[in-house]
Amino acid sequence: MAFVGKGGSGKTTLAALMARHLVESTDKLLAIDADINQHLAAALGYTEDEAVLLPALGDHLDQIKDYLRGSNPRISSSKAMVKTTPPGPGSRLLTIGEHNPLYEAMVRRVGGVRLAVTGPFATEDLGVACYHSKVGAVELLLNHLVDGPGEYVVVDMTAGADSFASGLFTRFDMTFLVCEPTLRSVGVYRQYIGYARDYGVRVRVVGNKIDDQSDVDFLREHVGPDLLTWVGRSGFVKGMERGAPAGTIEPANRDALETLKAAVDSCTKNWSTYAQQAHEFHLRNASAWANAKVGEDLAGQIDPEFVLGATESRKDDQHVS
Repeated sequence: MAFVGKGGSGKTTLAALMARHLVESTDKLLAIDADINQHLAAALGYTEDEAVLLPALGDHLDQIKDYLRGSNPRISSSKAMVKTTPPGPGSRLLTIGEHNPLYEAMVRRVGGVRLAVTGPFATEDLGVACYHSKVGAVELLLNHLVDGPGEYVVVDMTAGADSFASGLFTRFDMTFLVCEPTLRSVGVYRQYIGYARDYGVRVRVVGNKIDDQSDVDFLREHVGPDLLTWVGRSGFVKGMERGAPAGTIEPANRDALETLKAAVDSCTKNWSTYAQQAHEFHLRNASAWANAKVGEDLAGQIDPEFVLGATESRKDDQHVS
């Protein structure tokens, strides 16, 4: 599941709340901070000094590519892999709860939650690099991930429409758009929903910072049936944001989190569509910039017969750790 929304809407807070809620009942959970403003670790309980020491996915991109490539004959080298490179026969696939070199190097427990972070936009990147090259590590991981019922990935995405700068927005069973009861926040919803529906991406709105019924009525007026649930002002959340959560989350807000979980659990992943979307964005990236950068036609990396979820019954033939 992805959490998106206007900057300051509370998407990171909601992603952290959801991860905390899920980890109470399962360890088949991975949280990923894919926002240029890296705050998910802090929302889960780390201090800023602790958070900056977390290993960054963006700094291990070569290791990620080399591992996921496996013995896939369609990929000439790990250097020829780009963020949209899809898996195929011989690729190493990932599952949520397994032990593998990538998780060992880049995943840490923060507040009881297994967390991976993309990494901040470094000083040396200013003016010469695109942050989405770092987020490409997340896209590669999700492209090679085989997940099932009762397993969860919670991703805190970049703010606003920046989420559409890559095919990453198609990698989720459910996208939760966190929306405050304001016109600016509703504007981001309208922009996002227009893009998402073109690709069949499931989007539900989660109201945040709700004070009273008038706030709910405002959201219902502007987003209609896309409003799934809402989170009210919370003393627990205030304490969490100040680094000192006390007690337990309010029953109504816990019910809202359970509603989010139920929405994700109700999704049935269409693995064929998932593969088609991956192929489409890979071809777009290949023709736009990747062929020229790598020096070969990357369309050949696509195996049209390979569907990720269908590999479950033939894992013995794959390099799955």
